[in-house]
Amino acid sequence: MKDLMTLEQAKPEVQRKFMAGVYFRMTIALFITAAVAWYASGSEQIMGFLYSNRGIPFYALIVVELVLVIALSAAIHKMSSFVALFFFILYSVVNGLSFSAIFILYQLGSVFHIFLISALMFAAMSVYGAFTKSDLTSAGRYLTMALIGLIVAGLINLLFKSTMLDWITSIVGVGIFIGLTAYDTQRLMRIGVKNDGSEKFQKMAVIGALELYLDFINIFLKMLRLFGKRK
Repeated sequence: MKDLMTLEQAKPEVQRKFMAGVYFRMTIALFITAAVAWYASGSEQIMGFLYSNRGIPFYALIVVELVLVIALSAAIHKMSSFVALFFFILYSVVNGLSFSAIFILYQLGSVFHIFLISALMFAAMSVYGAFTKSDLTSAGRYLTMALIGLIVAGLINLLFKSTMLDWITSIVGVGIFIGLTAYDTQRLMRIGVKNDGSEKFQKMAVIGALELYLDFINIFLKMLRLFGKRK
C-alpha cells in the first residue's frame, strides 16, 4: 500500500515535468518565430529575396514548412530527441521568415493586441483541456475532420479568392483550433502521467510542443485576418 501511494503521488509530478517540457519547447519556438519575423521584416535584402521572381522563394518556404512538419511527424520514432528538436527549431525559423510580411501588412499595435488576445484564448482552452473531467477524444475526431474540411475550403478559395469565404473559414478556423488546443492538452496530460524521462518521452514532448505551437499560430493568424488593422 505504501508503494502504491508513493506511485500515485509521483504521477502528478512526472506529469508536470512532461507538460513543463512541452510548454517550454513551444514557448522557445514561438519566441524564435517572432524574432525571425521581426528581423526579416526590417531587412530589405531578405524581403526583396522572398518576394522576388513573383514570390517564388516565399512559396518555396511554405513547401519547406509542410515538408518539415510531415518529416518530423512521420520519422519521429527513427530520430533522436536532439534531431527532433533541431527540426522543430528549424521549422520555427522558416515559419518566422514566412510570417515576416505580418509586420509589413499590419499595424504593430494591432499585431501585439491580437497576439495577446490569442495567447489568452490559447491559455484558457489549454487550462480547460488540462482540468476538465470530460473526455475530449470524440471531439478531437470531429475537430480533425473539420480541419480537413477547412484546408479543402482554403485550397478552393485560392482559385475563387472570395472575401466572404475567407472570412467564414477564419471564424470557423478559430473555433477549430481553440477546440484542438483543449483536445491536444488533454491528450498530452494523459501521456505525461506515464513519463519516465526516457528518450521516447523526450521525443513525445517535442511533438506535443509542435502540436500546441501549431494550434496557437493558427488561432493567431485567423484572429489577425478577422480583426487585424492593416497599414
